[in-house]
Amino acid sequence: MKPTDYDQTNIPAGYDRGRDHGPEVLDLWMSVIESHIGRKSVSTILDLGCGTGRFSETLANRFGASVIGVDPSGKMLDQARRKARGTAVHYQRGTAEAIPLVSQSVDMIFMSMTFHHFRDPGAAARECCRVLRVDGTIVARTGTHEQIPSYPYVPFFPSTRRMLEELLPDRARLRAVFEKA
Repeated sequence: MKPTDYDQTNIPAGYDRGRDHGPEVLDLWMSVIESHIGRKSVSTILDLGCGTGRFSETLANRFGASVIGVDPSGKMLDQARRKARGTAVHYQRGTAEAIPLVSQSVDMIFMSMTFHHFRDPGAAARECCRVLRVDGTIVARTGTHEQIPSYPYVPFFPSTRRMLEELLPDRARLRAVFEKA
C-alpha cells in the first residue's frame, strides 16, 4: 500500500479536528513515556512524522525540552507552524529515511502513527539510530497486526481488516527493524 502524500490532498486543513486527543489523553501518553524514560535527561526530542504537531508542544512542555518536528508534508508543517505557541518547537521538512539533523543530536525520538508511512522502514530505523544520542530513547506509538481485532469498526467494515494487515507491521517486525539497525 502506497503512503499518503498529504500535500496532494486537503487533509491537512482538517486533520486536527479528526485526530484531536484532548488534554487528558495527551497527559496520559506523556505519563506513559515518562514511565519508560525514568530519570534520563531529555533536552532534545525529535517528533518524527510530526504532521500538524499534535504532540510537539506537549512534548516540549512536559519534558522541558527543545522539540524538532520533522515531516515530509509542507501542508502539514504549515498547519503545525500556525498553531505553534512557544519557541521550544521548530519544524523542518524531511523524511524518516533522510532525517535532516546531525548525528547523535537528540535524546528521544517520538513517532506517533508514522511507521506505516515510511517508504523504507530499515533506512528509517538506521537514520533514527544515527541521530539518537547514546542511551537515547525511541518511542514508537503505532498500530500493529495484534491490535486489529480490537478496532471497533473492523466487524462493521470487514474490508478494513485486509487493508490494515497490509498497512500495519506486527510487533516482531517492528522490533526487528530497529534491532537490525
